[in-house]
Amino acid sequence: MALAAAGLRRATPLAATALFMGANAPDVDVFSGFLAHYESLEFRRGWTHGVLALALWPFVLTGILLAWDRYVRLKRTPTAAPARAGPLLALTAIAVVSHPALDWLNNYGLRWLMPFSGRWFYGDALFVIDPWVWLLLGGAAFLTFSRSKLARVRWAVFFVLASALIFANSELVPTLSIVLWLGGAAALVAARWWLRDAPSVMLERAAQAGITVTAVYMIAMIGSSAAARADVSAAVAAQGIAPEDVMVAPVPADPFTGQVIVMTRDEYYTGRFGWLTEPRLQLDPGRVARPRGRVFELASQDAAARRFLVWSRYPAIDLEPDRGAIRVTFSDVRYRAGDQLEGPKVYLPTSVLENAD
Repeated sequence: MALAAAGLRRATPLAATALFMGANAPDVDVFSGFLAHYESLEFRRGWTHGVLALALWPFVLTGILLAWDRYVRLKRTPTAAPARAGPLLALTAIAVVSHPALDWLNNYGLRWLMPFSGRWFYGDALFVIDPWVWLLLGGAAFLTFSRSKLARVRWAVFFVLASALIFANSELVPTLSIVLWLGGAAALVAARWWLRDAPSVMLERAAQAGITVTAVYMIAMIGSSAAARADVSAAVAAQGIAPEDVMVAPVPADPFTGQVIVMTRDEYYTGRFGWLTEPRLQLDPGRVARPRGRVFELASQDAAARRFLVWSRYPAIDLEPDRGAIRVTFSDVRYRAGDQLEGPKVYLPTSVLENAD
């Protein structure tokens, strides 16, 4: 919507529709959630987000739009200007690429190289729901697409729902961030009133400014994440810890703080990193063992566990006796706190544990 508001909607009839469709097309894999348990984790952000799909999506979407234009839109309004294939192809390509680029920014990750490689890539720069991106890009769209009363009602509903999501997680979102969110939303409403009679070119410049500031913010967060990883690596090395991998992932609405996972050969260290705290790195007292051995190998053969492990970045398991068997519960350390994303449970006979390494 921000790209459309910035002037790209004038490139050709159906331009805005092309941008909307392209930006959402890769998430057609959301329907994998209706399949067997954990198949969505195995499939999502893969085939439909990889390089082959990115090359094909623009042609598929352009074909759909041209067919709609010819057989529906122009039959309804024969005097309308027809959509142009070249601009539609360019716009859908821009929109399609924007989707995995934004997905890459969080710590959930995606597989850029599918179907040629299943390797996951992680930007670790922005939380999956970032209120500042909402304000900047949403604000850019709001100023243009809120001329009618119905549109303003829709925007009000969006703001209320977005605010409710932030307030519902007030234990994670800093108070200052909540104040800034409300102030930013109020500033957008004031700007909309001030620009109520502004020409389209002024609104387009406002949208272009919003996109530019968003890009600068994202680049800054990518750089901040890289610098934080280097800082954490040096800090743990000074404590005699030999890291194999370090993650400093964003947390809700706080660009100065990050969730830390340090993976060594045998275990995971977790903690928090803060640019404004001293010391910057604060490790939690407990550690999580990296899974290995016969129990893990046998449990990993379960179909749900295999699907989970395709997605898992920092896998872990917990063992508990359960009705004469051993319950093996899989998790990922990224989402382990508070059981944010529960992994599959596999039951093994107790004899396996007795014969384990």
